[in-house]
Amino acid sequence: MSAVLPPSSQTGLPAPEAVSPATANAAAASFAALTARLDYLSVPDAEMVRKAYKFADESHLGQMRKSGEPYITHPIAVAGLCTEWKLDAQALCAALLHDAIEDCGVTKAELIERFGAPVAELVDGLTKLEKLEFNTREENQAESFRKMLLAMARDVRVILIKLADRTHNMRTMSDMPRSKWGRIASETLDIYAPIAHRLGLNQIYRELQDLSFKHLLPWRYAVLTKAVSRARNRRRDLIQKVQAEVESVFAHAVMDVRISGREKTLYSIYKKMDDKHLSFAQVTDIYGFRVIVPSVIDCYTALGLLHQIYKPVPGKFKDHIAIAKVNGYQSLHTTLVGPAGVNVEFQIRTEAMHLVAESGIAAHWLYKEHSTTQAQSERLGTQWLQSLLDIQNETRDAAEFWDHVKVDLFPDAVYVFTPKSQIMALPRGATVVDFAYAIHSRVGDHAMAAKINGDQVPLRTELKNGDVIEVITAPVSSPNPAWLGFVRTGRARSKIRHHLKTMAQTESVELGEKLLSQALRAEGIDELPTEEALLQPLWDKLLRFTGNKNRADLLMDLGLGKRIASIVAKRLVVLLGELGQKPDALLMTRERFTAHESVSQGAITLDGSENASVVYSRCCRPLPGDAIVGYLGRGEGLAVHCRDCAIAQKLEHKDSERFIGVEWSDEPVRNFETGIAVTAVNGKGVLARVVGALATAEADIVHVDMGQGSPQDTADLRFVIAVRDTSHLDSVLRQLKRNPAVIQASRQTNPGHPLS
Repeated sequence: MSAVLPPSSQTGLPAPEAVSPATANAAAASFAALTARLDYLSVPDAEMVRKAYKFADESHLGQMRKSGEPYITHPIAVAGLCTEWKLDAQALCAALLHDAIEDCGVTKAELIERFGAPVAELVDGLTKLEKLEFNTREENQAESFRKMLLAMARDVRVILIKLADRTHNMRTMSDMPRSKWGRIASETLDIYAPIAHRLGLNQIYRELQDLSFKHLLPWRYAVLTKAVSRARNRRRDLIQKVQAEVESVFAHAVMDVRISGREKTLYSIYKKMDDKHLSFAQVTDIYGFRVIVPSVIDCYTALGLLHQIYKPVPGKFKDHIAIAKVNGYQSLHTTLVGPAGVNVEFQIRTEAMHLVAESGIAAHWLYKEHSTTQAQSERLGTQWLQSLLDIQNETRDAAEFWDHVKVDLFPDAVYVFTPKSQIMALPRGATVVDFAYAIHSRVGDHAMAAKINGDQVPLRTELKNGDVIEVITAPVSSPNPAWLGFVRTGRARSKIRHHLKTMAQTESVELGEKLLSQALRAEGIDELPTEEALLQPLWDKLLRFTGNKNRADLLMDLGLGKRIASIVAKRLVVLLGELGQKPDALLMTRERFTAHESVSQGAITLDGSENASVVYSRCCRPLPGDAIVGYLGRGEGLAVHCRDCAIAQKLEHKDSERFIGVEWSDEPVRNFETGIAVTAVNGKGVLARVVGALATAEADIVHVDMGQGSPQDTADLRFVIAVRDTSHLDSVLRQLKRNPAVIQASRQTNPGHPLS
């Protein structure tokens, strides 16, 4: 088939340059090699792939690679890699056309018309976004990755084609300018290799790591290559001896096995040397063997036979059959002391396990007739792919989305159990909160406490292999912003952020409604107009005045302090006047007469149940019983200060219209923090005696500071404690003063102190 075809009239491209016969023959030869691999496709499907080749060849005509080869050889090579996974015709067409939209000006609509919507969607998922839309390269890259990963979550063939594309680009990296090696190799090592590992594509994973290593650290790669080659020659006799002995044992046991050698990749050797500060001679597991057996029971029989001829190294046995890895990998691993005291690793698995171990999620296409393998491969990565869509639904910012995804790409994992003995895999360093969100978002949102192996533990506790975890929930419990400081999984992080954002918005809307109602009362209007059909034009006019999209958006701005309630109220009074509603003079007089009092009829009541919308200022730490004022910071919600707080008085002098009436509820629902300063006689056990007095007075200690000064006769201790109200605080201070070791105890309200 000729590679030189007349340019398509539909592409709208300028006429290509003339192509030499040698170049055309090279492209034709490469496609002929691909055609030979299409024997697993039906005749119509193979014809569809040929049509895609013709169209791609026309589109790329005249384009050359850095090596001087026709550009079409790259899409053909990518499609060739996809045939190794036995991908279907749609995926092979997309592989041939994957650069058509990006490099050749072909439109998605044109691809839909020629090859159907599924092929066009695959190609679109592989296409980077236009750089002109973004301010920085990083922003563009994050958005492009998000697009690719979401396309992958909808159709996993996208990432298989992308990994084939990246693998061929890495194989031909030597033709690229050396200045680009570092960036492309780093990107491959940080992103594409971990994705391949996450989906169980171990062959591609290992090759991408080694190719990245070769171009990122060429000198170290060359040195290590020579060292491995020398070691291979030195240990050839040893390896042959081990293989002969192992084959003899299995032959004697009449077991049908397939034994092959396995060599550690250069990158994994380098990482082990770098992480553990080892010399090359200290890396003992460079060579190993893989034993393929017919059934699962044979795996354990083979393990027993191996342990009879060589002694196992203690602590070096792993059963990944009973507890599979996150990406579906299953195998028995054991390290044995071979001849001459050399450690040799054996991996024992079945044919189906071997298929999944090497090809991961691509095993679905490789052996569709094996139902067990298909079921296994369909499970691979499914939860992670679904979690990408969940994270996307809650995270609209591309950089934040990419941050969430990156933490899930680390291959290390811990395996833990639910109380019902269900196994769950989580990233190393994951905490109880990560586990709770992995079970269900509602469990995470309402997590209150936890038990590990029957013992009560904090929610921030890191999980270890084999832990049995029980999460205790409560309907009133909700995510804490502090959780973001220790969770490890992208799912948990995005769920917490989403909940906090939603909660803050809801509370801000409620606060804004209270503020606007209070301001309207001061203008003589008894209640806020509803959104009935008759009053909708009034709200539309008000929203045009304020520039908000809807009523909730306006109320949220008021609650966050971005707008002044009194100004919006005055405008609303004017609009109501146009509809014939006049202010109530009596109500206006009463509201303005009581406005100077600490508690007015329109004041907002606080009971401690407010979360993000109300902040109790750290400068004065107000308690129920204190006279308080409310300050609407710009975009910060409502800040509550003590009336005599120096900072509040400065703000009132500068920004008086932002202060509103607030009052304490008769029954606050929680304890409030305050600072106390204690001067005590310095001596052995002084802190224990003071803490004991606080415990007796039922005060919870939030923070303690003993200062950095040199030892003296007295010690100044500063505490942040949680108490019910000012009466409770007075009781705590009295309890402290009764203690013989305490010289002085007082409330701490110094805004300059770090604990304040």
